[in-house]
Amino acid sequence: MALSGGVDSSVAAAELLAGGHEVVGITMRLWGGDSDTGCCSVADVDDARRVAQQLGIDHLVFNFTDDFDEHVVGPYVSAHQQGLTPNPCIECNRHLKFHRLSERADLLGFDAVATGHHARIIERGGIRHVARGHDVAKDQSYVVHMLPQRELRRTLFPIGHLTKAEVRDRATGMGLRTAHKPDSQDVCFITHDGGRTAFLGSRIPFRAATVVDAIDGTPLGSVDALEMVTLGQRRGIGLPGGGPKRYVVDIDHASAIVKVGDEGLLLGPSLTVHRVTWADLPYGGDVRVQSSAHGATEPAVVTAEGDHVRVQWQQPQRRVSPGQSVVFYDPTDTYVLGGGIAG
Repeated sequence: MALSGGVDSSVAAAELLAGGHEVVGITMRLWGGDSDTGCCSVADVDDARRVAQQLGIDHLVFNFTDDFDEHVVGPYVSAHQQGLTPNPCIECNRHLKFHRLSERADLLGFDAVATGHHARIIERGGIRHVARGHDVAKDQSYVVHMLPQRELRRTLFPIGHLTKAEVRDRATGMGLRTAHKPDSQDVCFITHDGGRTAFLGSRIPFRAATVVDAIDGTPLGSVDALEMVTLGQRRGIGLPGGGPKRYVVDIDHASAIVKVGDEGLLLGPSLTVHRVTWADLPYGGDVRVQSSAHGATEPAVVTAEGDHVRVQWQQPQRRVSPGQSVVFYDPTDTYVLGGGIAG
């Protein structure tokens, strides 16, 4: 059981015990730098250890800091330098919390790996799929969409059938120390004090960029760090207040130019998705598409085109920032068919 030190994994471990499983708590030490949020702080490891003591299960700590730096932190920094908007938590799930942990579980002879994600696993025609958690507001199927069949067949999501309120009620009833611990919301290696700007600024050189009107090219201002600008951004782009709302509608990294304009210029009829993984065979047809962790899904048709997938929206939608994860759900918006990276 992956114990992060939060209430969800704590109750998930208790649910497994109640179901008759032999459970060992595992905490992954991922980030070796400063952390005051997320699931990587010293306090989180301590909370996980104490919950394991309360539940009467063994607790191990695996040091995956090198893997975390290689597969999450390094690509996060590189993506910003290339003008992409990465999803570090998804890459952490992909490479560490499932793949790397599953490898270690194999070595130690475990039968299954469990996490505290608010998601479920369902089977249709012999094929397993990640499905949405019972609590729609806390659903995390988007961030675990990439699991292949091998891992889906031995992964457990013990609290996927519970609401967050029910999870906290059960933790309170058991007297778990994490019962009222706030949810982690931010990237664990970005501190509140310095933020993303300080983190990236210490690792890559920032380039200034000119902000221009997207229609006629009139210079309107400038930004100090092109690498910090994302598609759809409205604040912090060097424009005076009081005028019409302007959004970043295009970013030319080669020329260091940021184009801004009306929100309507953000709309597009289609989307290209790369590095697609499927729950089963490649799929084509009607889907619901989600392009952010807590965003709504929109109806579309997907078509495989060589090494990428074309998403054709039923109605024009806001363009998705390159680098963001795009997940395809079945037409009922219940379970994951596949997903990839916006290009």
